[in-house]
Formats: sequence, structure tokens, C-alpha cells
Amino acid sequence: MSNFVEIRDINKEFVENGNKNIVLKDVNLEIQQGSFVSLIGHSGCGKSTLLNIVAGLEKPTQGQVRVDGQIVKRPYRDRMVVFQNYSLLPWLTAWENVALFVDKAMPRKSKNERREIISSHLEMVGLKDAVHKKPSQLSGGMKQRVALARALAVQPKLLLLDEPFGALDALTRGSLQAELMRICDIYHITTIMVTHDVDEALLLSDQVVMLKNGPAATIGQVLDIPFEHPRSLEIRDTPKYHHLRHELMQFLQGQEMGGMREKPTPSPSLEGKREMRETR
Repeated sequence: MSNFVEIRDINKEFVENGNKNIVLKDVNLEIQQGSFVSLIGHSGCGKSTLLNIVAGLEKPTQGQVRVDGQIVKRPYRDRMVVFQNYSLLPWLTAWENVALFVDKAMPRKSKNERREIISSHLEMVGLKDAVHKKPSQLSGGMKQRVALARALAVQPKLLLLDEPFGALDALTRGSLQAELMRICDIYHITTIMVTHDVDEALLLSDQVVMLKNGPAATIGQVLDIPFEHPRSLEIRDTPKYHHLRHELMQFLQGQEMGGMREKPTPSPSLEGKREMRETR
């Protein structure tokens, strides 16, 4: 497989009130076509910022991203993002939310061709009987299925997921993880996902990219996940899975302890100083 996504020397800075905040520094990563890569790390380490740079929603301060050989300069339909909050238009039905994207992305296709694309993708995510329901009539899991169908229907080269199942209950999340695994296995879609869930990352990914804590976060370690596809939840019972999970958790705990050591000891308040004098 070839390198389909190339992230080269990415730095990202934000300036607020004259203060410079370095979010990402010297980030380099190569992703093969058809692979599933998860970005994991503590809150504030720049995972979503990096995903947005790949999507073209954010511009890097330095460096560049190439997808299929093309430099990313702006958002485009070859890179579709699924967010945690669904981002559905509440006045449109599930069908209409998907159709809005398909009609814009594929104006040269006939009406019947577009209808078939919309129908097949809603059926793919298990929403055949809910196509005429509006978001207010759908559960959280069903809303995320619509968002996933909408992203896949425009046939992107790269699927970008920003904690897509983070707001869902455990049963719904497990069901959608299995659905996503099935879809990615069938269509070999190159996918990058931001997650805080260690087990989700290990279950879905071919590689888990671990980011160090910010500021100036960078990649600390890349963990290769050797399990073959298609996968099932049974891999969680294997010794290899527990070894990989332990390695991932060690990295995250090491980052957490490092952050605690870097925190300065707070100066005692005036009241605290008075109390210390009184106890001497």
C-alpha cells in the first residue's frame, strides 16, 4: 500500500491578546491507503486541531498536508468530517440531510442515480425505515448514522471522525463501532479518528497515534495494531490485545504524571502564610 496521507512538519500557533499559543509542533505522519488510524491523547493535546488541518478547516502555521498527492489548502468533498454533535439540519429529514450533500457533490448524475446513492447509504447504516424522520424524531445513535451516511454518500477519499461516538451510551456506541468496522472493511476507506477511548482505538485501528501533552504537542509514539480484518469483539480476550492496551495506557499515564510534575507549586495565600507563622 502507498502513503495516501502525508503530514509534514506541521506546526500550529494561535495568537490571542498578543499571546502566542503553540498547539502543535513538528508533527510528521504517513498513512497508508485503506488504513484506519486513531489519534489519542489527553484533552488539549491538539488531536482535533490536527484533524481539522487535514480536513482543510484549519491552516497550519508551518508545514503541509498531502492527500492522494494533492496539497490540502481548503475543505473539499474528498475529505468528509463526522463530528460528535451530528451537525444535522433539524428542519430536514434524514433523507433530505443526505440529499443536500449528494445533490451538491454530484450535480452531473441523474436524479435517479442520486436517489439510489442516498437510498443505498441510508440502508447501509441501518436507517431504511427512518428516512422520512427529522432529527428530533431520532435517537442519538440514529442521528450519528445519518451523519455517517451523509459523509460516505459523497464517496470521499478520506473519512475524518472527531469523537463520533463520544456522546452515545455504551450499547449504542458498540453497535456503531461494529457498523463502522463493517463499512470500512467492505469499502477500504482511509479513515482518521480522534478518540479518548482506548478500547475503541484498539478495536478499530490499524495504527494508534499517541500525542504528547501540549503546549507544543507532537507525536510521542505510533502503535501498530496487528489484528487482521474483519475483526470482532473477541480480540479483546486475547493476550496480545491486553499487551497493546497496557502499552497504550502506560503512555497516557506517563503523560499525565509528566503534566502533574510540570505544574508549579502554588504560592500560599496571605491567610495561609499567617496560619504557618501561627503554627511555628
